[in-house]
Amino acid sequence: MPVFEHHAPMPASQELLWAWHDSPEAFVRIMPEWERLIPVQLGGLENGEQTRFKMRLGPLRPMWVAEHFDVKTGSAFSDRMVKGPFGTWDHEHRFDADGSESKVVDTVNWRLPFHLLSGWTARLTVMPRIRSMFRFRSDRVRGDLKRIQETVDLPRRRVLVTGSTGLIGTQLCAFLFAAGHDVVRLLRKETVLPKHLASSEVVRWDDQTGEVLEGSFEGFDAVIHLAGAGIGDKRWSKARKALIQNSRTGPTRRLAEALASAKDRPEVLLSGSAIGVYGNRGDEVLDETSSRGEGFLCDLANSWEDAALPAKEAGIRLIHLRTGLVTTAAGGLLGKQLLPAKMGAGGPIRGGRQRLSWISMDDYIHAAHHLMMTSEAEGPFNMTSPNPVPQRTFAKVLGRVLRRPSFAPLPGFVIRLMFGEMGQELILEGQHVEPKRLLELGFQFQHPELESCLRHTLGKVREPSPDVVHMRS
Repeated sequence: MPVFEHHAPMPASQELLWAWHDSPEAFVRIMPEWERLIPVQLGGLENGEQTRFKMRLGPLRPMWVAEHFDVKTGSAFSDRMVKGPFGTWDHEHRFDADGSESKVVDTVNWRLPFHLLSGWTARLTVMPRIRSMFRFRSDRVRGDLKRIQETVDLPRRRVLVTGSTGLIGTQLCAFLFAAGHDVVRLLRKETVLPKHLASSEVVRWDDQTGEVLEGSFEGFDAVIHLAGAGIGDKRWSKARKALIQNSRTGPTRRLAEALASAKDRPEVLLSGSAIGVYGNRGDEVLDETSSRGEGFLCDLANSWEDAALPAKEAGIRLIHLRTGLVTTAAGGLLGKQLLPAKMGAGGPIRGGRQRLSWISMDDYIHAAHHLMMTSEAEGPFNMTSPNPVPQRTFAKVLGRVLRRPSFAPLPGFVIRLMFGEMGQELILEGQHVEPKRLLELGFQFQHPELESCLRHTLGKVREPSPDVVHMRS
């Protein structure tokens, strides 16, 4: 039976490493983004607990059920696949102390059903996917622990999060739990939580009236407000633009007013915004001191930020998260680009000179946490990498990572015909935005370069690793 063994050094104590894995949504953090798994049930680190998730294999959605056993609190646990695509999958997770740091040792005994693909054929087919998955896991855990270590001596926070079931919010909440914070989801009255989050603590409200239907706004240390209808999900009709606007400005103002009137107010409100606030500025280098621009996205971001001002007026530290292109294979713009890019149709759009100010998912989440925990952080912050690129460079690097050609051009009029005004502002225009204030605070990016970000999220990392891998049959 093939055996895969993976040793990964970690920049934190054995105790902190165990706490990370024992957090309620740790599995959400280690799901490989390119696999786009669908969690169904999250089991705790206790004997007999089960984690269930659906895989994406073309049109099929097979279920994987893993059951925990041989749990040694603080040092090890194992899980066994009781349903899934493998004939056998037994996985031991061991956490070894190494002075003030630690090491994860993963040992997997596996085989495919009916003993298919054994020996050298397995090494060429299955093993590369397993290696990519464990490299992604160790890089992500290592990155999280490094950030957690930076604030380990500060008190943990009770955090209220809106937009917690979205692409970014899901990962943010999972990280906040792993960092030891007490996380509560603020949900609209009609929101139904996914099954794997059904046990979450929630506050429920009517975001159109401000009425609290369950729980209260009292007693939180921090609030992170990310909710709003997707800007790039659909073509911008008048009705769609009104929905995008109304899902942000009204609820943001009502939330800010509710927090301002609370008896036990939060110390900080991190409120969503967008780099669209600067408008289309070509190659002009933009930072947080730059003037506001023109266009729908600019007007939206302006009103969105203004709506949060009642919190600032009440003495709450207010941060505007001016978000760029969050780059992840799990969704968003990159998720939409992957299929055409894999087919060799991911070339420059209208010459490709427009700037893309992007940021990796991990850097976005870690930066938001950094701002939440830094008492002097206040005002607007550009949530972008320090290295924006022209669209043609983005296409070229993505093609290189995927090993696909990336020279087939796409004329601008096709984008305008397909997407109208949305295509004009989101795809054909751009901004050269730099995270000046984040850098001044000393924030260090895990993925400052685009290729590093794309290789991480797509499971195609080439950079040297401190990890050691052993494979034997």
